[in-house]
Amino acid sequence: MDIRPLTPDYAVSPQIAPSDLPAIKAAGYTTILDNRPDGEIPAELHTPAMRAAAEALGLAFIANPVIGGALTMENVAAQGAAIAAATGPVLAYCASGNRSSICWALAHAGKRPVEELIGLPARHGYQLEHLRPQLEALAREV
Repeated sequence: MDIRPLTPDYAVSPQIAPSDLPAIKAAGYTTILDNRPDGEIPAELHTPAMRAAAEALGLAFIANPVIGGALTMENVAAQGAAIAAATGPVLAYCASGNRSSICWALAHAGKRPVEELIGLPARHGYQLEHLRPQLEALAREV
């Protein structure tokens, strides 16, 4: 398990397994946000199995599958809504953490400075500079 905090209330991670959930809960996370489509992963990591394992520990579980290269504004809105509804820190995961970082950045356009939206993920190797024009455009709409 490789948790990469972007803020005190939001972290991203590459794929997690049910066996990681007790440590995630112990680290203080209250919500798990799954950005991975089931078609990319083995059955034991599919949404129903992950949801059951998370909820058995009292963790909230939200599935917001993001298809690589096909991110939609519905994905961004769902990510933002899940983060806003969380009762504590959120851990979002996908294959590498990149999609979860992108969704976070786009969901926070206009709420945080663009430099933060690019810079915080960059500390963990996620390069979002290519999103600058989109982040700036979304910020103007807020």
